[in-house]
Amino acid sequence: MSNVGYDKAGKPGCAVIFGASGGIGAALCESLAADGTGTIFAGSRNGDAVAGDTTIPFRFDLRDEDSIAAAATLVKEHQPDLAPDLVVVATGVLTLSNGTGPERSYRALDGASMAEVLHLNTIGPAMIAKHFLPLLPRDRRAIFAALSARVGSISDNGLGGWHSYRASKAALNMLIKNFGIELGRTHKQAVVAALHPGTVDSDLSKPFQSNLPDGQLTKPVAAARNLLRTLNGLTPSDSGGLFAFDGSRIEP
Repeated sequence: MSNVGYDKAGKPGCAVIFGASGGIGAALCESLAADGTGTIFAGSRNGDAVAGDTTIPFRFDLRDEDSIAAAATLVKEHQPDLAPDLVVVATGVLTLSNGTGPERSYRALDGASMAEVLHLNTIGPAMIAKHFLPLLPRDRRAIFAALSARVGSISDNGLGGWHSYRASKAALNMLIKNFGIELGRTHKQAVVAALHPGTVDSDLSKPFQSNLPDGQLTKPVAAARNLLRTLNGLTPSDSGGLFAFDGSRIEP
């Protein structure tokens, strides 16, 4: 693999963003491009992320592992001498496409809906890790990150409710911890992290924005900048952790 990687300013040479058509994912691609990232692979369900001089769109579906494997092959074959330095899974679901929202009581639990949330928030990102962790370089800094949520912290849970969403993010946080331990055995400079972006003005949060205090809603561009700044501040000793947009660690 090429020695091209993170520069002294913390800029990756090659990045892969899953969920590039969403609010945070699109903003991450824009921020990375503005910062001069050499190559950005921008993945979306329809493959319709905006292409540019340094941005290459691709299609993937969290429910279809073959599409994720194909994305890994695309990245390897497009630039066989360049490993991705940054992989971010910027996907997630709170309200399902049929309008089913987060459960406020155990009485509202539905097995099929719960399974879909778990698949989209936990299993899909795990399949991305399965196919993309092996692509990370072993000889330099590399980062694999996935969007999680503070409500996935068991110790921080004082309200209850939102059962499927909380459970799916708690499970994702555990997988991130596992991946950090396993990858650390072979990739000494790598960081695996879960990220809490805060409440971002996106389709995911839109049904729940009406009662937010002033100043709590963050624009996607600002959220992307916060997340990239947080990632740049992490070291291999942080691998496996859950971190908020301001860089603080969230206990599991």
